[in-house]
Amino acid sequence: MKILVVNAGSSSLKYQLIDMETEQVLAKGGCERIGIPGSILKAKGNGKEKVYEQDMPNHKVAIELVLHALHDGEIGVIKSMDEIGAVGHRVVASGEYFKKTTLVTPEVLKTLEEKTFELAPLHNPAAATGLRACMEVMPKTPMALVFDTSFHATMPEKAYLYGIDYEDYKNFGVRKYGFHGTSHKFVSAEAAKYLGKKPSELKIVTCHLGNGSSITAVDGGKCVDTTMGFTPLAGVLMGTRSGDIDASAVEFLARKKGMSHAEVINYLNKKCGVAGISGVSSDFRDLIAGAEQGNARCALALDMFAYQTKKFVGAFAAAMGGLDCIVFTAGIGENTPVVRAGVCEGLEFLGVKLDKAANAGKNTGAIREISAKDSKVKVLVIPTNEELVIARETAELL
Repeated sequence: MKILVVNAGSSSLKYQLIDMETEQVLAKGGCERIGIPGSILKAKGNGKEKVYEQDMPNHKVAIELVLHALHDGEIGVIKSMDEIGAVGHRVVASGEYFKKTTLVTPEVLKTLEEKTFELAPLHNPAAATGLRACMEVMPKTPMALVFDTSFHATMPEKAYLYGIDYEDYKNFGVRKYGFHGTSHKFVSAEAAKYLGKKPSELKIVTCHLGNGSSITAVDGGKCVDTTMGFTPLAGVLMGTRSGDIDASAVEFLARKKGMSHAEVINYLNKKCGVAGISGVSSDFRDLIAGAEQGNARCALALDMFAYQTKKFVGAFAAAMGGLDCIVFTAGIGENTPVVRAGVCEGLEFLGVKLDKAANAGKNTGAIREISAKDSKVKVLVIPTNEELVIARETAELL
């Protein structure tokens, strides 16, 4: 079976076609500037690359162009639409309406659009737009929704509830949901394979560190706590997101800066984090270069990020009653030795000991062990593969 994985944004659409017998990526690409002049599709398949410069006024046209690319005589990898067994759609937020990967029905689509949009207003409407476009172009092909939040559905109440009136949680669903679930699920399972143990035997902290970052406690193969909350704004400071902040400070900032509620939330999401601290960039390569040139604020941003991540590693080790493995993944986690070193420094009391030479090594695209041989806690760098998780769960559902 071949599964098409779709990740739709408001003006973009990324895809991969995966052969589930071999789990090989047959084709992949992305549509950019959907609904904006100058839209293009960058596609790869059959060992070649091709760029389609074509107007894409909406997601339906984008999906049609993707299917054309999959059939293209030059880069095409399928001869018939019948070869695509199903489409798996990445959806950021499920609320409490969906606990697992779900086959799309009219009722499911209605719930998605009527109940979850307010939980992820930047992401879920875009996902639904991509879904409807696929349903229109591929009406006979099964569609599945794979949620970023599903892996975190195993959190106990004591971990996901906020200290608010319990009735407000029951009535409005205000609680911690967590995100990046497909990534945390993939790398924790890969860590268990690498260590030659069953997931049920391990206590793992997975650090998905990118422009958006989250840390998750995985005990026995299940999520028991995570850093992102009701929205992806919570947890450690990120590229442009503030991370955890006193709720009263939000009102204070809004008043002092003359902002509306919506404006201050946009500010906390898009103008804060390491970009706001450094005053230079949200790109960690720029921060490292700035710190090396003596920019104190760049150095401070790096220190804050590593410090906050380290705090959560320690907290989650306490929550699980032990720690067997730390996993670093995503753009920063996989490619930034100085951050990994900063996170692990000071965790020797937990049994963490880093191999400096291994940590400084280049990203090979494969699993790397960067802990010292005598480290009681294994430290691994594992490339994430969220698309493969989406494809696997879609295939399993069918």
